[in-house]
Amino acid sequence: MSSLFDQLKEKVSSANKKIVFPEGLDERILTAASKLSKEQILTPVLIGNNESVRGKADEIGVDVSSCVILDPNDYAEFDEMVDTFVERRKGKASEEDARKILLDENYFGTMLVYMNEADGLVSGAAHSTADTVRPALQIIKTKQGIKKTSGVFIMVKEDEKYVFADCAINIAPDSQDLAEIATESAATAQLFGIEPRVAMLSFSTKGSAKSEETERVAEALQIAKEKDASLVIDGEFQFDAAIVPSVAEKKAPGSVLKGDANVFIFPSLEAGNIGYKIAQRLGGFEAVGPILQGLNKPVNDLSRGCSSEDVYHLALITAAQAVAE
Repeated sequence: MSSLFDQLKEKVSSANKKIVFPEGLDERILTAASKLSKEQILTPVLIGNNESVRGKADEIGVDVSSCVILDPNDYAEFDEMVDTFVERRKGKASEEDARKILLDENYFGTMLVYMNEADGLVSGAAHSTADTVRPALQIIKTKQGIKKTSGVFIMVKEDEKYVFADCAINIAPDSQDLAEIATESAATAQLFGIEPRVAMLSFSTKGSAKSEETERVAEALQIAKEKDASLVIDGEFQFDAAIVPSVAEKKAPGSVLKGDANVFIFPSLEAGNIGYKIAQRLGGFEAVGPILQGLNKPVNDLSRGCSSEDVYHLALITAAQAVAE
């Protein structure tokens, strides 16, 4: 596990990226921000009242003197931010609306990223996923050609690393969605030093069962191949055929994958969420994420049950995504 984050540290420490933490009064955020700034890995931007943030840091015994602290109520460029927000929302928010909305720390922090005052954002320690993702979708938006954002986990156990997607966002992805998730997950895998070999998962292997669900996965495979002809990808596969060479030889002998897949695209959020938790709780894998992909700039969501170490790790990932842009 440490080697994964050691690699990320090397990748980001010389880039001096600024990462926004909207929850500037949360102890876990302050602890992680203090460590990140002390190690000179990145510059944390904490959102909140300057006096309150510094007071809370002193109270818990951490040093945030090298962090940037910004208060929406006392931000010198607030008028410019309001104008930019109104323009970005294209008639969906008046100036009066914008002045209220941008006092919300997540909207304020997301605008800092959009206006290139910061390189990425990490939130969710005290907010729901919707509170984090909604401003990102409204302001930063998805990359050209991408319809939806998706959420992946990097599953790590000693030297083993796998990508599981989508485990966080899209409840019932269609074929186009699954293809997008596959190509974006392959790019995410490369960010973590994983040479992607992508399996489109189902309860069927290469037509062993026929249903609307299996046909959707098979169609997604063709779309993904058209999107990126260089992608090493196949499906539809049951999980054992994707990861056990002897099973792959029996069930899909002609496949480009020989039971050596390392990026797994689940057919639904239900399957993905259950799958990563089984690997985590029964298989002893560390689940790093969810990492949001498909956005124009990196925004990532913490669990409200996160630790300061989780915050630290997700900040590293967010900075690495910013470096890779």
